[in-house]
Amino acid sequence: MQFLGVDFSCAPTKRKPITVARGRLAGSVMRLERVDALPTLAEFEALLAEPGPWFGAFDFPFGLPREFVDSLGLGRSAAEVIAEVRRRCATRLDFRALVDGWGNARPKGQRLVHRKADGAMPGISSSSPLQTRYVPVGFMYYEGFARLLQAGVHLPRLHAGDTARTAVEGYPGLLAFEVIGRRSYKNSDEADRLIARKDIVDALEQGRTRLGLRLKLTHALHESLIADASGDRLDAALCLLQAGWAGTRPDAGLPADVDPVEGWIATA
Repeated sequence: MQFLGVDFSCAPTKRKPITVARGRLAGSVMRLERVDALPTLAEFEALLAEPGPWFGAFDFPFGLPREFVDSLGLGRSAAEVIAEVRRRCATRLDFRALVDGWGNARPKGQRLVHRKADGAMPGISSSSPLQTRYVPVGFMYYEGFARLLQAGVHLPRLHAGDTARTAVEGYPGLLAFEVIGRRSYKNSDEADRLIARKDIVDALEQGRTRLGLRLKLTHALHESLIADASGDRLDAALCLLQAGWAGTRPDAGLPADVDPVEGWIATA
C-alpha cells in the first residue's frame, strides 16, 4: 500500500504547485519516500488515475455545510451536491457568486457557515468550505472534490468507488496544532516560523502525536520540509501521516454518523 499526503492548490503553477508526499507504512513507522510537485490540474488528474493500492489524505473539503446545501436544494449526497454545483456554476467565480448571493441575504456573521467537522476539534476550527477569498477553500472544493469523483476514487462514508484508490479529507493544521499550538509555521522565512517548522518535523520524527505514527525520512527530506517557507511540503507530510492513520482503520476511522453531504475530516 502506498500512502499519499496531498497539499492542494485550486490553480497550481510551477511556483505554487500541488504538493504530494508519498510514503509506505511499516508497523508504526511511515517512511517518506519522496515529495512531488504537480504544477497543473492535469497532473493531479493523472495522480488520481494511478493504479492502486493507494490511500491518500487530501487537504480540501469533501463536502459543503448542510444548511447551505438544503436551502439551495443541491442534493442528498456529496456526489449529488458537487454535480449540481458544477451544473449551476460553470466556473469557480460562478460558485463564488452562488455563495455570495446566498450569504448576502443572511444576517452578518451567518454567511460563511461551517460543517460539523470543521469545529469538531477542541481549540481549532478549519475554514468554512464556503470561503472563496483569502484562503479560497471553496475553490479547492470546487476543483478538487469534483476530480476525485470523476476519477472513480473510493471515498469512505461518502461515495463507493475503486477501493484500491481511496481518499479521505485531511487537515494538516489539525496535526500541526497538536504539536505547536497556534504558532505560525508557514509563508515566511522569518526565524520564528523556521523554528516552528523544525519543531513540527522533530515531533513527527519522534512520534509525539496522538496518531501513534513516527515519520522516517532522509536528511535531505528532513531539511527540505524545514526549509520550504511556504509550508506546503510540510503540510503534505502532515497529511501523509493522517492518511497512514486512517488507512489502517475500518472505514478510515470515520464516525458512523458522517453527514452524507458534509463529509468528515480524517483523524478529527
